[in-house]
Amino acid sequence: MGILNVTPDSFSDGGRYETTEQAVKQALRLIDDGADILDIGGESTRPGAVEIDIAEEIRRTVPVIQAIRHATRDFDEDVVISIDTRKPDVAETAILAGADIWNDVSALGFDARSPQMAAELACPLILMHAQGRPENMQDNPNYKDAVTDIIAWLEQRVALICEAGVERSAITLDPGIGFGKRQEDNLAILRHLDQFKTFGFPVLMGASRKSFIGRIDGSEADDRLGGSIATALWSAQMGADILRVHDVSETVQAMKVWEAIRVA
Repeated sequence: MGILNVTPDSFSDGGRYETTEQAVKQALRLIDDGADILDIGGESTRPGAVEIDIAEEIRRTVPVIQAIRHATRDFDEDVVISIDTRKPDVAETAILAGADIWNDVSALGFDARSPQMAAELACPLILMHAQGRPENMQDNPNYKDAVTDIIAWLEQRVALICEAGVERSAITLDPGIGFGKRQEDNLAILRHLDQFKTFGFPVLMGASRKSFIGRIDGSEADDRLGGSIATALWSAQMGADILRVHDVSETVQAMKVWEAIRVA
């Protein structure tokens, strides 16, 4: 999954793809680099980020989705697009505009209407764990046991969402590296990532360029390629089904070499 943030303030690539032309050019580059999914986000959810209104989020994302669909209309295979949003109105508009997947960092918990909207859209879903909201999630995250607590929370969310009419087969889980997590929590999630596979759902890992890497070696966001690839390879070995990354070509190459060694 290649990350395409059409925001002015995302932690790594904010402001780089604010125009539709810039965003489509980057989308085509990510596809050429080997991305299987494009994840389009119009609202930053980095720690401390402030919520934007629905109309602005739609204005940022929907024209880009439509333009990508137009630019790839002659491709042999349809490009898979996910909309990265907490808001059901944004998700609905994006899916109707051509997105395929709803990727929600709140696991459909930001708006009480979200589970019902997801059932009506009947699209694939990615449900992420977060403790708190971007405005406050890093103020004082706390767990008795991070892995156990997060798995239990995700199970509860899945049960509630399926009660609304969502099919279990539509769901992928994301443990939410960096979203209301201490450093020891992030590392525990990665160390025990295979435990998130125990109740039968695909797992997404989104750790690319995140601050837990910088806490290990002091690097800034744009200098975390090595740490991001190390995390991607570890996650794949531990059973991750989707890797959400900024650096698609480098991660694809690393995965090809890792896979060749694994099956040799």
